[in-house]
Amino acid sequence: MTTNPNFPQSLRDLETSYHNIRVLSFIVIGACVLIAIGSLVFAYKVKSDAENRIYIVEQGKTLIGALRQDVRDNRPIEARDHVRRFHELFFTMDPDPLSIEEHIKEALPYADGSVHRLYLDTKEKGYYNNMVQANASQEIQVDSIQLDLNQYPYRFQTFARQQIIRLTKVTTRRLVTTGYLRNVSRSEANPHGFLIEQFGILDNANLEERLRQ
Repeated sequence: MTTNPNFPQSLRDLETSYHNIRVLSFIVIGACVLIAIGSLVFAYKVKSDAENRIYIVEQGKTLIGALRQDVRDNRPIEARDHVRRFHELFFTMDPDPLSIEEHIKEALPYADGSVHRLYLDTKEKGYYNNMVQANASQEIQVDSIQLDLNQYPYRFQTFARQQIIRLTKVTTRRLVTTGYLRNVSRSEANPHGFLIEQFGILDNANLEERLRQ
């Protein structure tokens, strides 16, 4: 800017003030643009991180965050936890028909119709009524789960022990089950995204029977 020496001092001051205001305005506008761009970049990054994060449930209780690129590594863990949680729900019983129904209702979304048929067959034989009438409880401990990830659907075999606790005695049974795991959409009722198919019991023999102390 060139200042004419013949301008009165007040006009020169006014021109200087106007120039300073314009410079300040450009600085403020530039800062606002930078802040807006930074906010957009940050929001996009947050959105991308949220979309790249999934959640897995461990034993139906603990919520764990995992990055999408790690899903393949986590799938065997999820598969075993899916099988374990299903067995805990389906085979754990208290001498209360409402509690039994609640456990079965929670277990059914983990599997296909083969489990529902097993439940109806067991119910028809009066097993659940006998447990309630005898005031007996049933507990399960899963010892190991063998999982074959080389072929899809993934075949599994579960080795567990059942304890049937009656008023006067405790019966321990071997429980060996098998089935296949198929990928399905995750849901609140099925957080692992697996479905058990062709479920069957291979062995359920008595191991030990002892009197309660």
